[in-house]
Amino acid sequence: MPDQQWRKSSYSSTNPQCVELLVGLGSTAVRDSKNRDAGTLSFSRAAFAAFLVGVKKG
Repeated sequence: MPDQQWRKSSYSSTNPQCVELLVGLGSTAVRDSKNRDAGTLSFSRAAFAAFLVGVKKG
C-alpha cells in the first residue's frame, strides 16, 4: 500500500494519542500514532468491516 496515506480521525487533530489507518483494496492496516515504528496490524477487508459493525453496535 505504498501509494496510500495513513489517516486518523479528524476528532484527534491535535491529540497525538490515537490510531491511524491505511486502507487498501484488500486490507486495512492499523498503527499507533504515538509509536509508529512499533509495527502495524493488518486486517482483511471483511474482518475490519465486521469490527466496525461491532463498534457501532456497542
